[in-house]
Amino acid sequence: MGLDTNILCYSLDPAYPEHPHVKDLLLSLSPEKAIAVNPTVIHESYHTLVYGQKFERAEASNRLMLLLKHPYIIFLNQTRKTSQIGLDIATRYRLGGRDSLILANYISGKIPVMYTHDGELVSLQHVAWRSTSLEIRDPLVA
Repeated sequence: MGLDTNILCYSLDPAYPEHPHVKDLLLSLSPEKAIAVNPTVIHESYHTLVYGQKFERAEASNRLMLLLKHPYIIFLNQTRKTSQIGLDIATRYRLGGRDSLILANYISGKIPVMYTHDGELVSLQHVAWRSTSLEIRDPLVA
């Protein structure tokens, strides 16, 4: 499963009212229950934690660095192909650049599900590129 920025931030910061609903995502990681992230999600999370949640820069960086070192966090790199897929997704689904890049990264990494609390993305339910599909779910909705 891939995480969108909002879900990662909710799980890292207990100050969010959504935290109790997603805190176990990171606490219950295992070989059978790994999660995927990518550069866009990591850097958007840093920005949100520092500028939105008023974390000290070092604290936000440390939390994200620890996350990146976790053995059950899959880190997906971005390539030129990821950007090409993202541009196609942005056009076909009428999405912004960052959202489409995040989706493209998970699609190209063969991640089957992405968790997000972004209403625009959740309303899509899934996105597809060629023969690969990504289901989009909101973990805060039962």
